[in-house]
Amino acid sequence: MREIPFSVVLEEEIDGELMLRRLERAGRTCYKSEGRITADSAARFVAMLLNHGHESVLEHEKITLRIICDRGVTHEIVRHRIGSYSQESTRYCNYAGEQFGREISCIRPSFWENGDKRLELWRQSMKQAEKNYFALLDAGAKPEEARAVLPNSLKTEIVVTYNLREWRHFLRLRLAPAAHPQIREVAGEIQRILRQNIPLIFD
Repeated sequence: MREIPFSVVLEEEIDGELMLRRLERAGRTCYKSEGRITADSAARFVAMLLNHGHESVLEHEKITLRIICDRGVTHEIVRHRIGSYSQESTRYCNYAGEQFGREISCIRPSFWENGDKRLELWRQSMKQAEKNYFALLDAGAKPEEARAVLPNSLKTEIVVTYNLREWRHFLRLRLAPAAHPQIREVAGEIQRILRQNIPLIFD
């Protein structure tokens, strides 16, 4: 059993300035004010839309991220209705295969430190789940059957596409103090990446 950290990466590069210009062109259609577009008017116009709560215009642009996290976190991510998802499948992935090194990978919970008895109990549970998974495969179970014993902490890769408005909504919900600690951690990294690329929309 391998312990790995979560990660978030852009699936494609973002040109934030170009996105703002496209959003301005779309948004100005509402006011028929396309003639007021200048080389530096996009940021001001989009900021005005945000200040007035006119976020529907943000739905014209999208961002795709590749997220590696535990399966429990992906269960929460896919509850967001306005999105597209491609997720690593425990039905079709056989972790006895060479590309997986005949081991499962698990995302270590961030809320337990080294030396904590609870972390040791978690590690023992992950190793036992791995042992049982491979025993089921060795006994002739298909991967889609053996997955019944795989843990919530199983490393899962998911590609997520949301429009900009939905990313803002996602961050509002998943950075809230009441959100699960591990999805807050993932959401914090998403916010850092999006803010770096389009600060006007994600500050």
